[in-house]
Amino acid sequence: MGELRDLTERLVSIPSHDDETAAGDAIASWLREETDADVTRDDAGNVLAWRNRDADGDSLAFVGHHDVVPPDERQTEGGGGETAAGDYVVYEADGRLYGRGTADMKGADAAMLLAFRDADTDGPLAFASFVGEETGGEGARSAIDDGFAPDYAIVGEGSTGYSDPGVLDVAVAHKGRRASTVTAAGEAAHASEVESGENAVYRACDAVDVIRGLDAPDADVLGQHLSGSVAVTEIEGGTAWNVIPESCSVTVDERTVPGARADLERVEGVAGVSWTVDQDLPPMACDDAGFADAVLDAARVEQDGAGEHVAKPHATDAGWLSAAGTTCLVCGPAERGEAHTADESVSLAVLERCRRVYTDVAGAWSTAGRPR
Repeated sequence: MGELRDLTERLVSIPSHDDETAAGDAIASWLREETDADVTRDDAGNVLAWRNRDADGDSLAFVGHHDVVPPDERQTEGGGGETAAGDYVVYEADGRLYGRGTADMKGADAAMLLAFRDADTDGPLAFASFVGEETGGEGARSAIDDGFAPDYAIVGEGSTGYSDPGVLDVAVAHKGRRASTVTAAGEAAHASEVESGENAVYRACDAVDVIRGLDAPDADVLGQHLSGSVAVTEIEGGTAWNVIPESCSVTVDERTVPGARADLERVEGVAGVSWTVDQDLPPMACDDAGFADAVLDAARVEQDGAGEHVAKPHATDAGWLSAAGTTCLVCGPAERGEAHTADESVSLAVLERCRRVYTDVAGAWSTAGRPR
């Protein structure tokens, strides 16, 4: 536990919400010092490492990210934001490690690094820590574009506490997120002569009625049911109380599921209305029940039979990898609602459990490409 705690504390203490370089440097340096892996830094800043890369059989990757969301001021030295030292505050209390990035997801990075080093395997094994996960998956997309294509991947995002508090579960699917803007164009006029203009707000309201009537799709993945959703979250239009508005925009948040999307294109059937996609984070669905069972079996060995296959409600880099053809699962120590909070923390016991699960799964990987 001491090595895992110390490595987690080292990584968490390095600020990485504005610039991930130093955190990536620390991970790459550790890999070069502790392993004989082939370690690279790509142009995006990702850290990629391989063991037995040219061995026969399917490859397995441990995947994390080392960027974080901006810290609460209590999570920085001095309690007032960035300081001269620039370190994040990290401390232990009641069996948990506190600090920005402990749960999301430098704790999992540390557990995967140790498993990557220690696993006794003759199959191709990779470790990847991406940049830009919190801002749309820029690092993952860059690595994929450059040819990073493991056959299987365990992404260390949070999957703890879904079936029962404190239990490490294995997520076989997660939702995606499509953010889009509906724009209504009209014709401005003085509000005393409404008939001489075309009210963009009215057109936007007609589009909102279309959105309210849409059916959000659902999907089933290895026994897990995911329900999508579509919601209008912002609306903006008009310039003055006495002017018929010539433009109005509507922000739409859609939670997507594997294999289907809501038919938002229908809003363009309203006169003067257009629709653009601003962000599209893909969902993930595991396509190999044997892989899902093997990882869950490893988790159950470490926690007396507890643990279930579950689905996550939000997107991760597993979505990008899955869309590119990698068979993915999500398995990590963060609990529901823990990430991005002012008192973010991770259970050291669950973190150690993750390390053992990762090591066990990688150790069972053979040149045949699947657990023995």
